[in-house]
Amino acid sequence: MDKNTIIGFVLIALILIGFSVMNKPSEEEIRYQDSIALVKKQKYEQELKMKETATVAAVAQNTDSLPANDSLLVADLMGDFAAAAFGEETFYTLENEVLKLTLSNKGGRIYAAQLKNYRTHDSLPLVLFDGAESDMGFILTTKNNRVLNTSDLYFEPVSDVTTDSLGNQTFALRLKTSGSAYIDFEYTLRPEQYMLAFDIKASGMNNIMPAGTNVLDMQWQSKIRQQEKGRTFEERYSNIHFKYVADDVEKLSESKDDEKKVTNRVKWIAFKDQFFSSIFIARDAFTATKLTSKMETEESGYLKDYSAEMAVGFDPTGKNTTGFDIYLGPNQYKILSSYDKGLKGDDRLLLRELVPLGWGIFGWVNRFAIIPMFNLFSRFISNFGIIILLMTIVIKLVLYPLTYKSYMSSAKMRVLKPEIDEIHARIPAEKAAERQKATMELYNKVGVSPMSGCLPTLLQMPILFAMFSFFPASIELRQESFLWATDLSAYDAIVSWNTYVPLITPYFGNHISLFTLLMTVATLVSTKLNMANTATPDQPGAGMMKWMMYLMPIMFMFIFNNYASGLSYYYFVSTLITIGQTYAIRASIDEKKLLAQLHAKRKNNEKKPAKKKSGFMERLEKMQREQEKSLRNRK
Repeated sequence: MDKNTIIGFVLIALILIGFSVMNKPSEEEIRYQDSIALVKKQKYEQELKMKETATVAAVAQNTDSLPANDSLLVADLMGDFAAAAFGEETFYTLENEVLKLTLSNKGGRIYAAQLKNYRTHDSLPLVLFDGAESDMGFILTTKNNRVLNTSDLYFEPVSDVTTDSLGNQTFALRLKTSGSAYIDFEYTLRPEQYMLAFDIKASGMNNIMPAGTNVLDMQWQSKIRQQEKGRTFEERYSNIHFKYVADDVEKLSESKDDEKKVTNRVKWIAFKDQFFSSIFIARDAFTATKLTSKMETEESGYLKDYSAEMAVGFDPTGKNTTGFDIYLGPNQYKILSSYDKGLKGDDRLLLRELVPLGWGIFGWVNRFAIIPMFNLFSRFISNFGIIILLMTIVIKLVLYPLTYKSYMSSAKMRVLKPEIDEIHARIPAEKAAERQKATMELYNKVGVSPMSGCLPTLLQMPILFAMFSFFPASIELRQESFLWATDLSAYDAIVSWNTYVPLITPYFGNHISLFTLLMTVATLVSTKLNMANTATPDQPGAGMMKWMMYLMPIMFMFIFNNYASGLSYYYFVSTLITIGQTYAIRASIDEKKLLAQLHAKRKNNEKKPAKKKSGFMERLEKMQREQEKSLRNRK
């Protein structure tokens, strides 16, 4: 390279450098250009975000308002399920003699469930849920980290509803992907059954979902409609029940918002109201379960808002099916118990626990005595008022020996009252222990035990409490009329008012139930009769105890006024029969002859050598001596 060429290149470089220096922007110009660039960038990002939001909303709501040329964006958002992002919601029907189900291709879920043999309290078709009141979906995660919910996607029917030789109706909806993989939701409804089968069958989903996927996260939500006349009472019997795989049934609170995380394996979950339930039963088990129950306002028309989140086993290859049984029907003990036939131990579903029959011995009385008797009479008699009357008569006949023994004990105490009064006159009230000792000696000599009158009454209590649980839980009484009561499972109001009365309305309600009123009057008459037949000693507090006996029926009137009229009717009839038995037993007893028998027994016992005192009597006398000593020390 010669000298002139080198000089030329140097001059060109100097010219370029000088030109760049001369045209360099000032700091203000730099800041201005940067701000313009930032605004353009923010505007671009905002437009992109709005475009994505509009796309997602259109996908979820099936609108035609997608921004133009967004097929690539849809494919990016929905991944392999882009083909299922759009569609027109279509409904299909599965129906048997007792249940009508509406299925939707959007989400492949049960859209509505109607119980054909039942009506609401205002004679409308009884629908457990409809439309947005309930939702069920499964979370799908793809290999490219797309997270979707089946409830937002559109399925396609595999074929029309098919019916086999046994009358089983089957319908399958398919969730397709952009390739050959798919998921089928298959429903099978059997004749005359409230239980249907629900199976999830996959094919080739292992190519879509991440390696090692073996569970699906499931979401189930439902608002519980008010179906009965008495909201307060219906609300009291509405809650979420669930059963552990190898354990008992538990429930959430029915009186407040409640939430529970269950770490153990769960067999089934029930969204329950007073007389009806929606139950998801896993053929295997639910895991990682979270249950939520929220109270609804009266204005909403709903009782509760239930939701459940859980995980279920899933085989993406399709070799194994994820299976459920879904019960949509009444809380009838006979029906729910039938699903345990042939099952033993932990395999039993124990769906019958949804019917609250009482705990412990009260539940046993209902399960092994009351319900079999109720079912027996129901086979031959259609009037449930007559059935309750016959049940009451049978129960009172069975308990008659205890009633007779209790009355005889009261009669013995009554004929001995003059001698007891003589003891009280002879021994001053200050020597209470000495009085008690002399009275007990008298009872021992004539062979009378004060406890003999209480024991028969205590033995009758399990039946009384069992019936208290049985009537409000018996769907058989629902909307069955008798005399003026139009529904034996609800209150029978003869007077109602709309005014809210503080301290009255929350406990008594805005009505007066006639059967409850009759029960109260009958109980007061029975109390007066019993008080007249009982020897009441003249001692401190006896007057107060007497008034308490009369006050209790009034208190029970407040409790029973909102309860099932069938229960008040039962107690009313039972009390009338008790009054009749009391008069009949009194007429058959000669009190003078009874007193002579007691005196004869007293003479015989006095001739016999004194028996060794029982440990109880020795402890009682020791306590009396210590009490007397304590009184003397105080003086």
